[in-house]
Amino acid sequence: MRFWPSARRDRAPMASGLARRNHRLTLRTRVGLVLTGLAASLLLVLGGLWLHGTRNSIHEEVEAASRVSEQWLKVVVGDLHALPASQRSERLLGVARAIGRIRANELEVHSPDGSLLYVSPAPTYKAGRAAPAWFARLLSADLPVRTMSVGEFRLSLRPDDSRAVLDAWDELLALAGWALALLVCLFVAACGALARALRPLDQIMRALDRTGRGRFDTRLPQFATPELGRISRAFNGMADRLSAAVDENVRLDTEREVAERMQAGLQAERQVIARELHDELAQGITAVRALAGAIVQRTPDEPALHIPAQSIVAVTGEMQDGVRNILHRLRPPVGSSLVVALERHLGNWRLQHPEIELLTHLAIADRPVADDLAATVLRCVQEGLTNVARHAAASRVELHLFREAGWLHLSLADNGRGQVEKSTNAGCGLGLTGMAERIAAIGGHLRLSGPLGQGFCIDVRLPDVHIHHLQEEFA
Repeated sequence: MRFWPSARRDRAPMASGLARRNHRLTLRTRVGLVLTGLAASLLLVLGGLWLHGTRNSIHEEVEAASRVSEQWLKVVVGDLHALPASQRSERLLGVARAIGRIRANELEVHSPDGSLLYVSPAPTYKAGRAAPAWFARLLSADLPVRTMSVGEFRLSLRPDDSRAVLDAWDELLALAGWALALLVCLFVAACGALARALRPLDQIMRALDRTGRGRFDTRLPQFATPELGRISRAFNGMADRLSAAVDENVRLDTEREVAERMQAGLQAERQVIARELHDELAQGITAVRALAGAIVQRTPDEPALHIPAQSIVAVTGEMQDGVRNILHRLRPPVGSSLVVALERHLGNWRLQHPEIELLTHLAIADRPVADDLAATVLRCVQEGLTNVARHAAASRVELHLFREAGWLHLSLADNGRGQVEKSTNAGCGLGLTGMAERIAAIGGHLRLSGPLGQGFCIDVRLPDVHIHHLQEEFA
């Protein structure tokens, strides 16, 4: 019993090796082996029936030969009973030697005391050969020994079916050879027929491989076989839908990029207009208001100048309020609501990607962030999360934003595949390039890290300098 575990360990590699060999066999080889196995099983059944019939035939043949031999021997030795006892022994042995071996029987002559006087010689038919012992046990019949008496002497006819069994063995070998040749021909013919019938599967596999490599324009021909025709129609329909989905994604990405560029252009144009309003119009209005205020202060006793000057002060104040409102609309402050804007964007991102866990830690206190700094933070978070969703294959993302020693720190780390080689399927890298340019424009630093297969981390440091809003300059 203690040897069983080692035996199981020995059998385990053998079983795994057989499984690997089975996986390497092609479909037509497997089907050919199955058909050949079924044919071999049928031949084995027919072989069993043949063995049963041959055994009965041998039994009947030997039994009939024994009866004929017994009757013939009685006739031959019948006249020996009339001889005197002294001559009977010599005459009996002479007759026995003259007879030799009787077909399918062995002749023995025993003396009155039971000793063996004579045994017929070995058969000359297929001399020196014998069927295997196991085969002889299958076909040999248990036939009785026939005896007769000649005076005091006893003759025995012992049935011998060894020659008939040897004939059956030779016939079985011939049949086995033909059966083996038939099975080989059947296997070759089955493999050839299956290879021809399954030839369209090679086209299907090549089409699947091309589609897997991104060639969504691959299509299959319409096969004549109904089953393969259904596969062809299903594959072509799937390829059409994939191609349409890819085109739609490209269109959406293009529209998004165009919208982002237009928005960036509009934002830049608004900033230019805001600066022009502030530098040209606002400064002129401020100067006019200052002059009108000076006139109001110096002409309290001159109503002709004092009242118009007051009107000018009031109108220029309204104009300043109008310009301030326009500046608010051209450059809306985002620094004071950075956390709100981030939480809104992160909430929408969680809804779009529920399969990715997003952990956030926002600790920038209540002090507002400069507008350009807040816009850079938002852009970095958007671009970083977009890269995670598209390329990282991550299940968890961590976002940290905090202030430390005059710097605003932003960290975005995932547990995805890490940095990979640039390829046609991995994007062009313009997002990270644009992020680096935006960060460098305001004096910040960007560091990217992520060994292959160990995640990716974007670490951003931005100078936490408060830039006054344009509307505060009018206060």
